[in-house]
Amino acid sequence: MSLKLLTRGGLRSQPITTARIVPARRWSSSISQPPGSDSVRFPGAVNSKFTSEMAFLKASDLPAIPTYRVMDSDGRQVDKKRPAPDVTNEEVLTWYKNMLSVSIMDVVMFEAQRQGRLSFYMVSAGEEGITVGSAAALTPDDVVFAQYREAGVFQQRGFTLKNFMSQLFANSNDTGRGRNMPVHYGQNYPRIHTISSPLATQIPQAAGAAYALKLQDLQNPNRDPRIVACYFGEGAASEGDFHAALNIAATRSCPVVFICRNNGYAISTPTLEQYRGDGIASRGVGYGIDTIRVDGNDVFAVNEAMKEARRLALSEGGRPVLIEAMSYRVSHHSTSDDSFAYRARVEVEDWKRRDNPIIRLRKWLENQGLWSEEQEKEARDQMRKAVLREFGAAEQEKKPSLREAFADVYEEITEEQREQMTELKRILETYPDEYDLRPYKDGINGLD
Repeated sequence: MSLKLLTRGGLRSQPITTARIVPARRWSSSISQPPGSDSVRFPGAVNSKFTSEMAFLKASDLPAIPTYRVMDSDGRQVDKKRPAPDVTNEEVLTWYKNMLSVSIMDVVMFEAQRQGRLSFYMVSAGEEGITVGSAAALTPDDVVFAQYREAGVFQQRGFTLKNFMSQLFANSNDTGRGRNMPVHYGQNYPRIHTISSPLATQIPQAAGAAYALKLQDLQNPNRDPRIVACYFGEGAASEGDFHAALNIAATRSCPVVFICRNNGYAISTPTLEQYRGDGIASRGVGYGIDTIRVDGNDVFAVNEAMKEARRLALSEGGRPVLIEAMSYRVSHHSTSDDSFAYRARVEVEDWKRRDNPIIRLRKWLENQGLWSEEQEKEARDQMRKAVLREFGAAEQEKKPSLREAFADVYEEITEEQREQMTELKRILETYPDEYDLRPYKDGINGLD
């Protein structure tokens, strides 16, 4: 089997270990139309052959972009002639445990929200292979912009259960200082920019950050070059920010890899009602971006595609790449959603039973003699206990000091802010029965 990438020069098929994309020809800014030319040389389009036959391109007449995969739903390698995935047994076991840990945490936290112990939560069931597999191909210096279903990226890049729980409960150990709603994680290093609620805003931010990294790395050629990895769902690709970001990244040759998790539903809107084209991958081709579609339930395919995408993103001085990872959103969109109002329960149960990234990788491990039912039971039991242990500790931890509400707005606390803190303290002291400060670290003294 070979990895097929849609490039500016057309469809290229190369073995994954030796894939090399022919550089796109760069046209000068001055273009003229020679007499007798048989192809278009207008500034807006080049290399298009003239024809006397009028024909409109119809999407339905064109073949769908293929989906790259390494193993099938039974956990067996599709192409027996190609080399086995270039990863160690230890790496694959780490991937599996990270995917399993996220899955178990999702179940616990979803139940906690239903019990009223957490205000909000979003699970990533069915998409663990996309996040863990792609994150495993990144270096610690690469920068990530996530949406809100990327717990696997955080897990793979060293985020601990304590980090997750501290953010979810907005306690004093939260690196975000308790300022964000649940599931809006962030990490200083390896850098993952804090998740924000507005849909798709991270996509143009990622393009801009990639351009900045490109300029920085050009000024410091001795350091290892970096890329930006940007995650979003197919629903976010309907936003204008998506189109602006891809166009900017393409025209400025930014080293960014866009990873679209096409999970079939944008909240309550199925993909069939979102667009009429060939998924999201076709849009990358339209913007002149190297593009590939992969089976998101195949962690090996995702990992290999991301490794190659990272290499491409750093070639030619920088270029964007788009990966469309196909999956199925097993869960509700969030704890505020009831997906059975717009899809059949039997459909969801069928995907749970038939194929998902965790089951598929477990079958592969079992086929290799690396995993057993006993190991599965022990791992799940230990992980659930670890999640519940950190859950209990985070729930009891105090909230950040009231002073944190004023920190980081400016480089230093301003005189105006000090006056606001003094006024807030006066109000709290005047009406002590109206404000319970016991949950906050340092209580009212935090404003001193």
